[in-house]
Amino acid sequence: MNITRKNTDALNAIVTVEVSKADYAPQVEKVLKNYSKSAAVPGFRKGAVPMSLIKKQYGKAVLLEEVNKVLQENLNKYLSEEKLDILGNPLPKIDEGFDWEAEDYKFEFELGMAPSFEVSLDNVKNLTQYKVFADDKMLDDQVLRIRKQYGKMNAKDTVENGDDISGTFVNEARGIESPTRISLDIFKNKKEADKFLGKKVGDVVTVNTKGLFDDDHKLMDYLKLGHDDVHGLDIDVDFKIEEITQTEPAELNQELFDKLFGPGNVGSVDEIKAKIKEDAERQFAQQADQKFLNDVTESLLQTTQFELPSTFLKKWIQTVGETPLDAAQAEEEYNRSENGLRYQLIEGKIMKDNNLQITFDDLKAYTSQMIRKQMAQFGQTNPTDADVDGIVARVLQNQEEIKRLSDQVMSEKMLNLFKDKVKAKTKEVSYEDFIAASYGH
Repeated sequence: MNITRKNTDALNAIVTVEVSKADYAPQVEKVLKNYSKSAAVPGFRKGAVPMSLIKKQYGKAVLLEEVNKVLQENLNKYLSEEKLDILGNPLPKIDEGFDWEAEDYKFEFELGMAPSFEVSLDNVKNLTQYKVFADDKMLDDQVLRIRKQYGKMNAKDTVENGDDISGTFVNEARGIESPTRISLDIFKNKKEADKFLGKKVGDVVTVNTKGLFDDDHKLMDYLKLGHDDVHGLDIDVDFKIEEITQTEPAELNQELFDKLFGPGNVGSVDEIKAKIKEDAERQFAQQADQKFLNDVTESLLQTTQFELPSTFLKKWIQTVGETPLDAAQAEEEYNRSENGLRYQLIEGKIMKDNNLQITFDDLKAYTSQMIRKQMAQFGQTNPTDADVDGIVARVLQNQEEIKRLSDQVMSEKMLNLFKDKVKAKTKEVSYEDFIAASYGH
């Protein structure tokens, strides 16, 4: 077995694997002998079939299989020993004149090499880390929403401001049929909201989605559309009114406080607002962190320049899926996934440069924290360590869960690194202003 490599440029190489008869013949003979012991051929007793007949019937298939085995085993070993950082998998070069009747064979493989580059977090500039607070209007709105949730509902015939309306958003062409419950204050576009005033049960109101809400992402909830479908969506949807109700808000008294937070835990509206503020700002912090992570990612993609073996990768994409792609489809897929690949390489470089690693203890601690939060949501605020450890052990037996959780742990480590290393200004904003900064509304 002889393996050599020729670099055609910094990002592409050809590996040549020479396989001699001595590399595969012993295993071929062994397999054929085993076949002769069990082969059922008419006219011969089991185990008494002549080897010449065995070779004639099975020899070519066994040869192909064993040569392929020794080829893949040694190629993988070579790539590992040479510590070659490749993208995708080696692609065999087609040789129209290949002769399987020969005893020695030569195979060539194309390699796409990972580029060499440096990442500088100092180049990430002009970013903002947002600290989002819940303002008085948000807290007042949330208190009113709670009062309505526990208030008395009265059916009505005609829509007025402040009413709740149950119905279904429909657009047959886009496959939209989404039952929901709305109030007119959810709409940013007052002209569209006013279309509902005076309408009755059974009436159909047509609204346009463009600028309907203060954040296009709300279309995902109300119309049950995917993330990529809602940005700048400009279509008409029908809303068939099925029920109109007016809610008499519940009184802000101790009975309501106890119902919401347990007996004696809250005794005033100010305390309710304090709890709402704490919970809301915890969620806002997560959203602000995600925005900062996304902003750093985008900046790194713009400031970290390197070439990719694009021609090789497009050829590789044609072969890697369950269904082979033609050149045009591979080009489209490459264009769609190129930034993802670039950031994967950038992230790997950052992890290596900063020695970011995930230990099993990291994974257990993260999973334990996640389990405790989930249990608290269902009222189990003080689970025992034994109970939590048991759930963690079961979760970490699932390889897919380990992969998913590992990605989350590394994302958290990257975020903390960026917060520490990236120079960014800090800005306190209301949630409304944060949404405007995030989505341009």
